[in-house]
This record gives sequence, C-alpha cells and structure tokens, in this order.
Amino acid sequence: MSSVTPDQPSRPGVRPAAPAGRGRRAPTARAGEPRRSHAPLAVAAGVAAGWAALTSWLPVVVVLWLFQLSEGAASVPGALRAGLAGWLLGHGVPLDTAAGPLRLAPLALTALVLWRLTRAGVHASRAIGARGGRSPRQALLAAGAVGVAYALLGVLAAVLVGAAPVRAGLTLAVLGTLAALVGSARTTHAARLLAARSPAAVRDGIRTGLVAGLLLFGAGGAAAGLAVAIGGGDAADLIGAYRTGVAGQAGITLVSLAYAPNATIWSVSYLLGPGFAVGVDTAVRTSEVSVGALPAVPLLAGLPRGPVDGLGAGLLAVPVLAGMAAGWLLARRLLRLAASDRAPLRWGPLLAPAALAGPVAGLLLGAAAAASAGSLGGGRLAQVGPVAWQVAAVATAVVTAGALIGAAATRALSRAPR
Repeated sequence: MSSVTPDQPSRPGVRPAAPAGRGRRAPTARAGEPRRSHAPLAVAAGVAAGWAALTSWLPVVVVLWLFQLSEGAASVPGALRAGLAGWLLGHGVPLDTAAGPLRLAPLALTALVLWRLTRAGVHASRAIGARGGRSPRQALLAAGAVGVAYALLGVLAAVLVGAAPVRAGLTLAVLGTLAALVGSARTTHAARLLAARSPAAVRDGIRTGLVAGLLLFGAGGAAAGLAVAIGGGDAADLIGAYRTGVAGQAGITLVSLAYAPNATIWSVSYLLGPGFAVGVDTAVRTSEVSVGALPAVPLLAGLPRGPVDGLGAGLLAVPVLAGMAAGWLLARRLLRLAASDRAPLRWGPLLAPAALAGPVAGLLLGAAAAASAGSLGGGRLAQVGPVAWQVAAVATAVVTAGALIGAAATRALSRAPR
C-alpha cells in the first residue's frame, strides 16, 4: 500500500495545498482566452488630463461670460480667452493686467481643479491596468504622466493668453502630479500599503490633525457666512451699483462665490489671531481693524468694523475648542479599541498622536493660508490675505494644546480600565 506524500492528493479530485512559505501564483489567462489589452500610458494620461482641463475650464467660461454682461462687453471669443486666463489663475498662475499683477487665486475653482485631477489619476491608473496592483511605482508613473500632459496644456493656455509659459508649465506640472497621485495611489491601493506600514501613532496623529483642521475650516466658514449675512444689505447695494441685468448680477455673484473659500481661510486666520490684510499697511484682527478704501466687491461687505469686544470675545476660544474636540474624538476611538482588546489605554499611545495633530493642522492651515493670499493688482492692493507662517505657527500651538487637553481629559474621565 503506497503512502500519501505532501505533494500528492489524499483523496481523488482534491488538489494538494501549496507548500508552506510559498505564495499563490496570480491566475493566468486560459488557453484560447484573449488577454485584456490596456491603453498606453501616454494615451491614457493625455486623455485623462485633457478631460480634467476641459471640465474645469468650461464652468469658468460660463461664469466670466455672465460677468462680462455687467460691463456690456460680452462675446463668446472674449469669454473663451478670459476663461483660459481665469483657469490659469485658479492654478495659482499670476496674470498681468492693466492694474498690475493679479495673483489672488479663486480657491473654489482650485478645489474643482484638484478634484478633476484626482479623478484623472484614477482614470489613468485604471486604463493602464494598475487597479489594485499595490504598486507605488505604477501609481507614480500614472501621476507623473498626467502631470506632464497637464503641464503641456498649461503652456498652451499661457501662450494663448499672454501669461508666462514656463511658470504655467511648472505650476501645472507640480499641481497635476500631486493631485493625480492622490487618485492613483487610492486606485492602485498603494495608499493602503503605505498606511499599513506606518506606525499607529503617525496614522492617528495625521487623522486627528486633519479633523482639527476641518473643524476650524467649518468654524471659519460659519463666521464668514454670518458676517456676510449681517452685511447683506451692503453686499446687495454693491451688486446693484453695477447696473446690469439679471445675468450680469448672477455673474458677479458667482465670481464672488469663487472666492468664498478664500474668505473662509481669512476668517480662520482671524479666529486664530494673526488676521489678514486687504491692502498694504492694513490689518483685520480681533484686536485691530485698520482698512482704507476697499474695492467694490460684495464679499468684502462682511468685514468687521472694529476690534472684538463683549460676547464676541468668545470667538477667541473657537480654535482651542476645535483642538479639544479632535482630541476627544481621538481618545474615544482609542478607548473603544482598547476595550475590544480588553487592554488598558496607556498614556503614551494617546498623547503621542494628540501632540502630532498640532503640526499636521499647522501645515494644513499654513498651506491653505498661502494659497488664499495674493494681490489684486499693483499699488495698495498688492498684499491681500493672511501671512502663511504666522497662521501655521499659531495653529500648531493652539491645536497641540487643545488636542492634548481634550485627549487627556477624556482618558481621565473614562471608566475604561487603566
């Protein structure tokens, strides 16, 4: 009677298990089954980048065509050219105008551009067959190809509108590559691989910092919206001063809404303390408001009239409360994990991510402040917006303190085993 070896099936029809230590081989195409063809990288990236550019440019054309109706000079060729210029401005490419350099990017358009570029990274990765491959190399290749194709489109647009082609190409290459990398890393699952290899404290710290930053953005948006609502009469008067029809007023309103994220970030800087400027030698802070003549922009109708006093001083506690809320959420999550493992939550794994949340939120808010600032021409309006390093420094300190307090208080008051 023959003995059964590990390489032989023990029963008829049962295939032997793979030897220990060996991984399973990827399934191969069966005989006669056609292999699925994939698009070349250049073609996939070019199509994805072109579609991202088109879907972010067309809305700008429509808005600026409506805006031109307020000046009685609306035309389709003019709107197309103005749309290209506005599209470049949304990427942070400066424009030369008769009033001076225009460097204030409408961040609502920037958000649309980033979303479309993220989708371009997704589409390019799928087209080349990299979906689920967990390959950082494929993610980088797809994102880099999208960035190169997007840069070429930026150079072409800059030549057509008279902007700096080299500046436009470099700016769109960096922005396109980074945004497409977010989409390609998620599609190839390379992001999961990186997250799995990261220490738990780093993952929790990044998550907590992002939560604190989003809470501050929400508070800033609410404060900016309330200020504009209070000054709604002045904003309506400014729109009515253009003396145009409904379409022109709609265009003015849409242009103002394109800068609403800028106003949100300025409001966050105001709540944090550094404030912002609306011109050279001006300041809008909780302790000081010094502004001169302002341009007729409806969004500026909500500027505060003077320093904060009375009940308004409670606004100064908002950033600390946002940090405490993020720390509370962190502690609640770690306490649930510790309870499921029936192990005590120690102070080190709790306070380390809480302390890391501050620098993460500071980098996020500092980058947002830098993107929201710029110029509306030469002379007095050459400086508009907050100072990025000041926002980053204050946000880091405030969120770190708040997150530590919130996490420590939640841990101390919990009934979980220690």
